[in-house]
Amino acid sequence: MVPDISIGSRTYGLLNYLYGPGRRDEHTDPHLVDAWIPELAPDPGRDPAATLKQLTDRLDLPVLALPKNRRPARHVWHCPVRTAPGDHRLTDAEWAEVARRIVHATGIAEDGDDKACRWVAVRHADDHIHLVATLVREDGRRPRRHEDGIRAQAECRKIEAEFGLQILNGGDRTAAQRPTSAERSKAERLGRTETPRETLRESVRQAVAGAADEDEFFRRLAEAGLRVNLRLAPSGDTLGYKVALPGDRNRDGEPIWFAGSKLAPDLSLPKIRQRFDAEPLGGERDHSSQPGEQKPGPAHARREAVHVAEQTATVLGGDDEEGAAAQIVGVGELLDAVAQTSPASTRKELGEAARAFERATRSHIRAERADNRAVRSAARGIIRAGNALGQGEDGGATAMLLSTMILVAIAAARWHSARGHSQQAAASQLAAQHLRAAYRTAATVPMNAMREHGRRLPEPTRRRYTETITTTLPDQADRIRREPGWDALAATLDQAERAGHDPDALLKEAIDWRELDTADRVTDVLVWRLRRLGKLHAAVSPPHAPDVRKMPSVEVCSVWPTSNVPQTRAAQPDPHTRPPRR
Repeated sequence: MVPDISIGSRTYGLLNYLYGPGRRDEHTDPHLVDAWIPELAPDPGRDPAATLKQLTDRLDLPVLALPKNRRPARHVWHCPVRTAPGDHRLTDAEWAEVARRIVHATGIAEDGDDKACRWVAVRHADDHIHLVATLVREDGRRPRRHEDGIRAQAECRKIEAEFGLQILNGGDRTAAQRPTSAERSKAERLGRTETPRETLRESVRQAVAGAADEDEFFRRLAEAGLRVNLRLAPSGDTLGYKVALPGDRNRDGEPIWFAGSKLAPDLSLPKIRQRFDAEPLGGERDHSSQPGEQKPGPAHARREAVHVAEQTATVLGGDDEEGAAAQIVGVGELLDAVAQTSPASTRKELGEAARAFERATRSHIRAERADNRAVRSAARGIIRAGNALGQGEDGGATAMLLSTMILVAIAAARWHSARGHSQQAAASQLAAQHLRAAYRTAATVPMNAMREHGRRLPEPTRRRYTETITTTLPDQADRIRREPGWDALAATLDQAERAGHDPDALLKEAIDWRELDTADRVTDVLVWRLRRLGKLHAAVSPPHAPDVRKMPSVEVCSVWPTSNVPQTRAAQPDPHTRPPRR
């Protein structure tokens, strides 16, 4: 059950909407289910003689009784309360009880207070009601509604338990501010899929990702096409900032500005500066600015990020709470960086993963002095390398990184769950779902190529790798051989052996790094770990058309050697014979 409180200025306008047909004719049978004194509240939905003006005048009476200079400019309190999808349908009597409990909990109209604010509860759908109150009591005073949103949420958790509804995750006051109903209505009128507040929050978050300092941050905001307004001290120092979307204006034609703190608690300038001050990235050398040097490509940046992500997952499994909280903030930046530079095939899912994980980056565990320099640097490297292609080495390196990021998101969910951070844990799980979808897309081509190579291996070689798996992972060997990625794993072990590695030792190293219980497909995780540890290509060429000129400069032999491809070790009489131990 979700309450959503907002404040407005026009009682009649709100009631006219609630009793009207809705924007898509979704309002059915609008009527009152309860009111401050039901006998005094005319119901235009059920009483043909009642009008919206009569109901408005009754609600506004305490406001109009005040002298004009004492009337609050924004006097309308609005709180929709909605059940979750799948909940059973509540009766009017049950909704009336919900309404009375919420106006009591929020201080609008406490039980037994005959001088409280006037309010009504309007129902025009099966799954929700709208509470409308005017914020002047019968005695002319204002109601005590401090933290009314938090108290409404707490009361809803009690109602859910008592009414047999889904019990939703409780808030902890670290969430970003939700768009108001007016902002959502405006976005719908203009045909936007999201409100300016949400668009700006994502743009600001992406500008922070991997930024070295606030100068770079402000430059990225401008490059993203946002209007930026800096608040300056007399000394010229920047005290704060606000942003606006071009073309988003109020009735007076002025830009609608949002301060960073109004977008999310951690997007205020002081909070952003804490990231820059704690882990300065300005000392990094800008490869793109060095004459004669080639800028590292997207595949290289993603490979570098894989190792950093693995270390992050290790921290999340440890006891350093402040360090783990800082790493999760860094993971949020890394996801933003990957989403910004991803190919079209995975951009939507990765954008959703970054938006979901944004909620997981904020908790009450302070991490101002903890070090997440490595993960922020990885995000910076990905952004500086530019957009990745969805094919070849770029596509394979992306799949390698996403495979690891899934495990990091699951580790973050476990970390939050262990500390009772229910919303952050749910956000991490949702991010993992989107990452899985993106991974499946990114991994299709490289994994198919590896599987094709694995199926072409001689049967004695396949049996040898089966024995390797059985010896190293006896409890999971049968499961691994049944997975679709088994052929790709065999191909990877074969490529590692051809590159001079001991496949047994390399596989053990891959397994010892971290448990595999959270992996959907153990073979996929092992394939990418082996390829990173063995410095193997993230993508392989089809067997019929190898082209070494187009292959990335990784120190490894070709998967399918031909006469014109140089080998990295002496040729063996049998190419599938195990090399001698060293």
